[in-house]
Amino acid sequence: MKVSVHGVNTHVATGGKEFDASLPTVMFLHGSGLDHRSWALQTRWFAFHGFSVLAPAFPGHSLSEGEPFARIEDSAPWLDELLTSCGVDAAHIVGHSQGFLSALELAKQTPSRALSLTGIGTAGAIPVNATLLETAEKSAAKAAEFMLQWGFGSNMHRGVSPTPGMQPIAIGHQIMSANPLATDLNACANYQGGNEAAEIIARANKIPCKLILAGQDKMTPLNAGQALAAVLGAEVSVLGEYGHMLPIEAPRQVLTELRDFILSVEKGQ
Repeated sequence: MKVSVHGVNTHVATGGKEFDASLPTVMFLHGSGLDHRSWALQTRWFAFHGFSVLAPAFPGHSLSEGEPFARIEDSAPWLDELLTSCGVDAAHIVGHSQGFLSALELAKQTPSRALSLTGIGTAGAIPVNATLLETAEKSAAKAAEFMLQWGFGSNMHRGVSPTPGMQPIAIGHQIMSANPLATDLNACANYQGGNEAAEIIARANKIPCKLILAGQDKMTPLNAGQALAAVLGAEVSVLGEYGHMLPIEAPRQVLTELRDFILSVEKGQ
């Protein structure tokens, strides 16, 4: 569906069902250079099992208009306005990599918006290799090629696909090559507020948190994710055989972890 946020059209996937603000909402936030398609399996399951789903493509990405965020901090007011535009008071917020940095900022700036927080393949800070940044400035396609080589675990590079007939590396390359990857990577590299945001959230002690991490993650290493989890006081699940691109590399496993966590939070309310 199309949603106007600050007067700009935003494409928001809803999992294949019409959005209903009266249902509990799960909002999915994609990583650098990606879009709403990162969450195809997870959004569909929640949409058909008693939830409403919001999976926006961030401004300037794929079907969304506007300028991409140069700063992670600027994404939080935008997400707040997106929820308002959709008639949602609070949501379970799920973020992959850069998307979870935005989730942390939203929960820090407007904590009442978060029913729970789930971070996937992420950390409190996401430094970016200088060569990758330079490459992305010149060619998103070349930078995407590098990222996708680093971003998947060993099985995916042997041609093992979680979705028969589809190759996530090729699909990811097509998406990332057309999106503002350099802007996203620079926003990650320059963001220093993740651990501070996590500390603020943890002190409030009101938002249930979970991290789903990858044993073969070369972009947000496992120990960095575990350090963030310790600050948040978050539950942790480690998918040892997979790399950074968990939502599309291990979609069923990620869905199982998300489903169990969010349903447990719903039952506890």
